[in-house]
Amino acid sequence: MSEYSRPSIAMETFVDGLGQAIDYGHRWKGESPPEDTYSRLNNLTRFAPLHDVAGALVDWLRESFDVSVEDDRGTAADLLRLPDEVVRSVRVVPSDAAAAPLTFVFTGYPGIFLHAGAFHDFHFPFCGCDACDDDVAGLADELEWTVRTVVTGGFSERVDPWPRPWVEYRVDEPGVAMRSGRSRDVPRDRLKSGRAALPPAGKWVPWPDIAQGPTPISTDCSTTTSQ
Repeated sequence: MSEYSRPSIAMETFVDGLGQAIDYGHRWKGESPPEDTYSRLNNLTRFAPLHDVAGALVDWLRESFDVSVEDDRGTAADLLRLPDEVVRSVRVVPSDAAAAPLTFVFTGYPGIFLHAGAFHDFHFPFCGCDACDDDVAGLADELEWTVRTVVTGGFSERVDPWPRPWVEYRVDEPGVAMRSGRSRDVPRDRLKSGRAALPPAGKWVPWPDIAQGPTPISTDCSTTTSQ
């Protein structure tokens, strides 16, 4: 497996009404943002470098792993909910069915929606309003970490069927970071097809390197991932 390297990206500087550079990610200095900032979406073009990062990740996956790649905007249908505008969409599917596929959707926002495994969409940025104060470098770090952790086998999903289905996920790189969540916002048809696609115990395996081939699937379902 080759090493991923973030491409050189141009980070545009934006200024406020006083002509001072905006330090995104640190604007509110731990205090609550002004109420009106929740409805403002300024300087959205600052998220454009995420497209370059996602493109580099797709190239890395293509060159490093045994995968099929479909570069077609129609693959955006993998998302649970489509963005208003899809600029590009790339589905990357490892040769091992027990490894989680990834679909990168480049939005006109601009931003990246990442569909992973059977059920889950990750948004970069999640909101983008002035109150959220998203830092583009931080979002790039999070996108790269999520992709790297999925392909190295740190992603799991499960469906809790009672009393009403919950779909849960966990992205975990031990000793580094962990992210988890749950949702009922999954259409019924997706629940059916997604359950059929999940590997044993919901634990997705590492992606096979180009020369490695598929990883044998264990039939031991004695352990489960829970939140």
